Amino acid sequence: MPLLWGLLFCGIKMDLKEILKQEPSFREAQVEKAIFQDLITSWKQASNLPKVLIEKLEKQLPLDIKAEVLVSKKGNSQKAIIKLSDGLAVEAVLMQHLKRNTVCVSSQVGCSMGCLFCLTGQGGFKRNLSVFEIVIQVLFFERLLKIKNQKVTNVVFMGMGEPLLNYDNVMEAVKILNKKTCFGISRSKISISTVGIPLAIKKLAQETLKPNLAVSLHSANQGKRASLIPIAKEHNLEELSFAISSYIKETGQRVMFEYLMLRGINDTKKDALELSQFIKQFKAPINFRAGKNFYFVNLIAFNDFKSQNNVSFQPSFNEKIARFKEILAKNGIDSSQRYKFGKDIKGACGQLAFK
Repeated sequence: MPLLWGLLFCGIKMDLKEILKQEPSFREAQVEKAIFQDLITSWKQASNLPKVLIEKLEKQLPLDIKAEVLVSKKGNSQKAIIKLSDGLAVEAVLMQHLKRNTVCVSSQVGCSMGCLFCLTGQGGFKRNLSVFEIVIQVLFFERLLKIKNQKVTNVVFMGMGEPLLNYDNVMEAVKILNKKTCFGISRSKISISTVGIPLAIKKLAQETLKPNLAVSLHSANQGKRASLIPIAKEHNLEELSFAISSYIKETGQRVMFEYLMLRGINDTKKDALELSQFIKQFKAPINFRAGKNFYFVNLIAFNDFKSQNNVSFQPSFNEKIARFKEILAKNGIDSSQRYKFGKDIKGACGQLAFK
């Protein structure tokens, strides 16, 4: 699939097909290679293109990405604050652990979900990101990693916004990330996180290219979850569980449940048992590898921030998290505690904001 969608850099939006309409058909593949594989930052570096076309592309489709970069004290994470054409900004985070270079990308400027524990949601929603506004977040870090002869290995849609409310643009971006002649990132290394949009989850299950699904659950108690995640009042746990069951049946893929550990709110023994019961209702898909659970829980320590709504949360004590994990294990639920990245640069879970 050639790049026939609009590209957006530094305020200039142009359909690549329109730019190349007078060029031989193979030019699209050359341009695609130049952007995503050669990682050029100026069209003057594309030596295989004719001079006239280079001048045209320089004028109509400049390749510079304006961004401010913050590096964590540990050096294992970097946050890029990328300036968009309309003056707004979006944030993305590079997390480096072992041999993995994972980019956490945003799908919207701000977020309309209003989750009480998330700083992004406190600032409200501005707009959806275009396909290439999503893609350039990965492209930006791919360029940085090139200096160290490294590449982006994983992409997670866990940044600003609800990905499934920008469904078409997110899925088009996934295709570009996966395409061999672009980034070539394996489907199994791309994950989409959602607070739970049932119809979109069912739609995702029907896609030819199916990224991993992560569901931000945070409580398996309907009343408690609805108090934390406003949209849970509209889409209750029963509706969500039906969508997840359909996804598992259609895809045969493992589902990850994200669970933010909030002190005294959702970290009790009762909460762990409710979570175990909720997850165990899902039936293993046909031909799923024996001996491996098709669900997984990612326990996340809360990253505090100053709330604008006078709502105060505290992270669960480490002992509580360990006990919670033990209860899950006794009930046959695999889980792990998420490794912390970038808290000192406001790049950790729930800390991204567009200010």
